[in-house]
Amino acid sequence: MKIASINVNGMRRAVERGFLDWLKAQDADIVCVQNLKTKSFELDDSILYPEGYEGYFLDAEQDDFAGVGIYCRKIPKAIMYGLGFEQCDNEGRFLQADYDRFSVASFLMPEDPHAKQRFIAQYSDYLNKLRRKRRQYIIAGSWYIAHKTVDLDHWSEHQSTPGFRPEERAFMDQVFGPMDFVDTFREVERNAGHHTWWEKLDSDVPRKRQDGWRMDYQITGPDIARTAKRAWIDHEADFSEFAPLIIEYDLEL
Repeated sequence: MKIASINVNGMRRAVERGFLDWLKAQDADIVCVQNLKTKSFELDDSILYPEGYEGYFLDAEQDDFAGVGIYCRKIPKAIMYGLGFEQCDNEGRFLQADYDRFSVASFLMPEDPHAKQRFIAQYSDYLNKLRRKRRQYIIAGSWYIAHKTVDLDHWSEHQSTPGFRPEERAFMDQVFGPMDFVDTFREVERNAGHHTWWEKLDSDVPRKRQDGWRMDYQITGPDIARTAKRAWIDHEADFSEFAPLIIEYDLEL
């Protein structure tokens, strides 16, 4: 099973820059998208239902803001919209597709530091409840936090920068510690130099050679993490300031 996740940072602009061609070429089973910055009813059917996929979306109430979606080759048994608290649901930050053996969620953390801290307080409650359930989960999306020093360039210069502040990293320590979730990408790839976001991109220099951050994750429980066979970041996809994170699991939908 192949799952891709990408912060499109504006769906209409991403489509203009080749998102649908990229989607077709991936032949992924599930593609999670974040930061649509548009209402789904404003999008053409070619975007909502690309050939071979069913699209599901949760819009933010505010215009030109947030929003998440999931493209599925196999129709899920159920779709869960939001997590039941206002900041998440009204801002379109969590959408979950349920299958027989596990669930896959598309997730977008707030980027603003103050909004992020408010969100984390309630999201932590959800994650603590989730780990006590017998069901397996894959949460794919943008967390706007680089967890370890290996996850960004020049880390010593960014210890007070939003996205790498001590309290944000401490939250990720909890997620990957007592909460018992796994950063599945790091189960496969331990080395530095793997980034999913660049603040300033130089079009004349390959992304892999530019300073970046890894702020996108596919987070699972230990059982699913052990099935991860390949994990990579598609640096050639250039329809967003973010790069897709792709993981292949030894699982079937």
